[in-house]
Amino acid sequence: MSSEEFEKLHEIYRSLYEELKLMPQRLLRSNGEEKKSLLRAFEERKVEAEEILQGMEVELRDAPPSYRNPMRTKLHLYHRDLAKLQRDAKTSAPPLSDGSQGGIYSSQNQQSSSPFVQTRLQSQRALLLQGTESLHNASESIDRSQRLAAETEHIGTDIIEELGEQREQLDRTRDRLVNTGENLSRTRKILRSMSRRDSPDTLRRKLISATSVRDLVLSRLTARDHR
Repeated sequence: MSSEEFEKLHEIYRSLYEELKLMPQRLLRSNGEEKKSLLRAFEERKVEAEEILQGMEVELRDAPPSYRNPMRTKLHLYHRDLAKLQRDAKTSAPPLSDGSQGGIYSSQNQQSSSPFVQTRLQSQRALLLQGTESLHNASESIDRSQRLAAETEHIGTDIIEELGEQREQLDRTRDRLVNTGENLSRTRKILRSMSRRDSPDTLRRKLISATSVRDLVLSRLTARDHR
């Protein structure tokens, strides 16, 4: 549903209605051919207004209920207003004084069914149907774009979650490296202290023991990381 297209149709209807609303009073002040011409114009404008209302109803089919329901109520009132204007037009166009049956309004209705008027109405209906089809295609295109956007958003969410997990792994690795560095610093201090007071053989044995302890610590850290 295109709210912009609906508003355009709404503006066209309001313009037609304002024109129709003035015609009953003009009919009261007219006679003869002028009155017939006004009645023909009234009927053509009324048909156009009814087709515009039909187009507005089509536009409302896919609208959200919060928007569709009040606008349908308004369309119902518009149909009622058109019917009242037609009654006023008939009242403003009494039968001819020569007693011919059907009067001016009946004659006008017959003329409104002429091939020219019918061709014009058919052309207007075709344009309205074409516009409705274009709106339907545009609505489908919007739906496809929305589905693509939803899929893209889902992929983006998965990537963000994966990056978060990788960051946690990097944080754990960094913490392990910091601990290892601290252990190595303590080992260096111990070795320097040992080198000052021990013989080379004793120092060699202690160095081997310290290396074994270091390897054991690293292996346990690695095993814990795999878990």
